[in-house]
Amino acid sequence: MRVLFAGTPAVAIPSLEALLTAGFDVVGVLTRPDAPIGRKRVLTPSPVARRAEELGLPVIRAARIDEAASAAIARLAPDVAAIVAYGALIPAAALRIPALGWVNLHFSLLPAWRGAAPVQHAILHGDDVSGASTFQLEAGLDTGPVFGTLTETIKPADTSSELLVRLSRSGAVLLVQTLSALNSGHAGAQQQLGDVTLAPKLTIDDGRIDWAQPALAIGRRIRAVTDEPGGWTTLEGARFKIGPVELCVGTHDLAPGRVAFGPTSIQVGTGSHAVKLVRVQPAGKKTMQAIDWARGLTNKEDVVFE
Repeated sequence: MRVLFAGTPAVAIPSLEALLTAGFDVVGVLTRPDAPIGRKRVLTPSPVARRAEELGLPVIRAARIDEAASAAIARLAPDVAAIVAYGALIPAAALRIPALGWVNLHFSLLPAWRGAAPVQHAILHGDDVSGASTFQLEAGLDTGPVFGTLTETIKPADTSSELLVRLSRSGAVLLVQTLSALNSGHAGAQQQLGDVTLAPKLTIDDGRIDWAQPALAIGRRIRAVTDEPGGWTTLEGARFKIGPVELCVGTHDLAPGRVAFGPTSIQVGTGSHAVKLVRVQPAGKKTMQAIDWARGLTNKEDVVFE
């Protein structure tokens, strides 16, 4: 089976490697173009592009599948395309190029959390279980029939990046199983059943903390946006980034946003009980332990996050 692999971020790499290990003929890799990274905006290949080049695989870089990209895909003559977080819609004409179509590995239990950020929304909304699905890609947003699924428990302290790493590994196995079944003619897909929920990409504004919310909701929001786009608040008008927090169930006497400095614990008031800061990044500085940030303050009176 000749396979075109499409993906961009690091979470797609386990699937690419798993297909090669399983003996599939990966004839090429489709990924998004090099992008400026960091403060110096250095043009950098995507993680998938970098790994594909290390493996000696042909790489097609395309921000969208136009006529040129479609022609490049057609020249590779794939039997099937496997797609994992490529980052752009596949038009109908391109969907028809492989005889067996495009198989998408999506990190949710469809039809729950269709869209670009399924894991982030699962954590944000307090789901107990997440998972992954392989499905036949259609023109609609994650609407196609499902080949297979797996489930993954969301742990109380999971960030979206941690959960994505686990799902990327187990999902790679599921993708190999699905393509193996397609190759042998034994794959069967079922139409999606159940309530549809949508998971649009989270923006920087989604990471802003509303300290008037309950501590549990604040904790979920921060974990959902960790590592990207990141949780943040403001201190004296400047953005102040905050990593995952710990809940302090016994502390109820802090006003929302007010910071209390103890010898071993930095706590912030919320709409319910306080939360404990663990790692922070003040404006213009590197990420550090919250206790180290506190040691560097000359005035610890009336510190309030807004």
